[in-house]
Amino acid sequence: MRRPRDFDAELKALDDKARELKTRKVQQLGELVIATGADQLSADELAGALVAIAETKDTSKREAWAKRGVMFFESRSRRTAPASQRNRRSVPAQPGGTQSPAGGSGSQ
Repeated sequence: MRRPRDFDAELKALDDKARELKTRKVQQLGELVIATGADQLSADELAGALVAIAETKDTSKREAWAKRGVMFFESRSRRTAPASQRNRRSVPAQPGGTQSPAGGSGSQ
C-alpha cells in the first residue's frame, strides 16, 4: 500500500527552494551592479535608472541596451575563459564607458 503524501513537508520544501532562488537572484543582481561599476552610483541614481529602463517602450533603445549587455557578458567571458574557449566572433567594445548607447538619460 502507498504511503500518504506529506503535503506539509512538500510545501516546506517548495518554500525553501523558492527562498533559495530568491536569495540567489538578489545576490546575482548585486554582483551585476558591482561588475558593471554601477555600485559607484547612489541608490537613488541606480533606482532612477532602473525605473527609466523598465518604463521605456522604445524598442530601439531596448535593443541597443540588450546588445550592449551581450557585449559586456562576452567581454567578461573572454577575460575569464581559456583562449581555446573564447568567442571568436567578438564585437569590439564601444568607447565611452557607461554611457547609454542610445544617448540621453535612458528614459522614454
